Order: sequence, then structure tokens, then C-alpha cells
Amino acid sequence: MKNYFIYVFILILDFNVYSQQNQIDDKNHIATDEKLFVGEDLTYVVKYAFLNLGEIRFKVLEKTKINDITVYKTIAYIDSYTDLPFVSLHQIYESYIDSSLFPLKFFAEIFADDTVFVNYNFIGNSKIEIQKGKLGVKKLLLDSTAQTHHRMLDGLSILYYARMNFGKNQKLSVPCFVNEKEEKALLNFYNDPEPVSIEAVDYEIDCLYLDGETDFVSVYGLTGSFEGWFSNDQFSVPIQAKMHVIIGNINLELIKWNKEIWNPPLYKN
Repeated sequence: MKNYFIYVFILILDFNVYSQQNQIDDKNHIATDEKLFVGEDLTYVVKYAFLNLGEIRFKVLEKTKINDITVYKTIAYIDSYTDLPFVSLHQIYESYIDSSLFPLKFFAEIFADDTVFVNYNFIGNSKIEIQKGKLGVKKLLLDSTAQTHHRMLDGLSILYYARMNFGKNQKLSVPCFVNEKEEKALLNFYNDPEPVSIEAVDYEIDCLYLDGETDFVSVYGLTGSFEGWFSNDQFSVPIQAKMHVIIGNINLELIKWNKEIWNPPLYKN
């Protein structure tokens, strides 16, 4: 069970997105600065039945450059609570994304007795350099190159891409690069405002709704349908998500954010 909630929120997000009607290219992307800004800091609690399993924290750390291309360094921290006897989970994901929301680099660390790392370097739309190994014993388990025909998103950058697509009814077919295999998920966006209540806010939040499903079972147990509610404003901040995994249903809920930068919009009936 300890691995099941990792993918819950990041699922909304996994690799290379294109419209069912039209192939997505860079020129169609909304400018990153409209919804992505340095200093954003969002924390979510992960709930299973009556238990709080842990937290996922997303941050936009800085603007930097890779190969003279300006990128945003984004990071996700995934941690289970220490008082849970059956869960011990600590992971970090980093994605360096350009103004079109595509990554140039992805790095992950899965902390355990033998800490595992994953490193992807995205080379244009033609290939992805992949390295996987163990940090403690400094052992390289995989060093290969995947050939591609389009640019791809990783499991973190797709979160920011999904946020860019709210505001109109549309369906996106989402090829997902999962364990060095390309899979697919379906995202359905809606533009009818909905009220959402969470414990951290004493009013109903104005949100837009997303749902979808996967056609595969991920290594984290995610399978079938999922739902998400994002703030109905220019930032499209994820507020709440519901996911189906092998063991049942898991919920994510926003609990912390930097209030000097953003606050949830009030739902007005």
C-alpha cells in the first residue's frame, strides 16, 4: 500500500499531451508566465478512507537556463507521515520546463535503503536520454535512449500543462511515458463553475472540473477513473482530486499555499 498514493495527484499529469482533434505544437501554448510563477508553494494532504497518509508539496523554485534556454525549476516533495506503521514513503521529483511547458530535464529520487534515482534529458522532439540507478552503491541500472517523434512531458511538468488547458470544454488524449513505455490517459475539461469546500478555507471555492481515465495500471496502483477541481481564475491552482487505485479511492486536498501571492477565489452562485 505504501506506494499507492505517489501517483494520485501527479497522474493528472504524465507525459506528452496532444489534442484528440489537433496535434499540439509549441506555438499553441499559453505563455507560461500567465499561470506559472517563481515562489508558488502548494501543499496537499493525501487521504485514504479515514486516514491521512501524507503530503505532496509542489514548488516553483527559480528561473534558470539549460543550453541557453530559459527554464523554470519545479519540484515536488512526496512524504508519508511518520506515525503510520504501514507507510514509509519519501520521494523528490524535479522538472525543468521551458516557456511551452515542455521539460528539458527531469530528475527523481526515491528514498529507501537503496535510494533509486531516475534522470531524463529531453533532446528536442527526437529522443530522451534515460539513466536509472542506485545512489548508495553508485550502481547504474539503466543507461539508454528512447527515440521519439514529438516532445514529451514528464510526470511533474504535465501538472503545469494541465493547468493551462482549463477554461473551455475539450478532450485531450495523453500519452504517458511510464517505466520507459508510452501509455495513454484521457483528460476531459469542462468550463461550468462548481463550488468546492475544503477544510483550509471557510467559504466555497470557485472551481472548474476535470475528469478522465487511464487505459493501464501504473506501478503505483492507479487505474481507471479520476477527478480534479482547479481554481476558476488565471492560475488554475489544483484544489482537490479524487483517484481510484487498486485498494480503493484516494483523495487529495489543498491545505497550504503562500497567501501573499494567491488565495482561492470565492464561488458566487
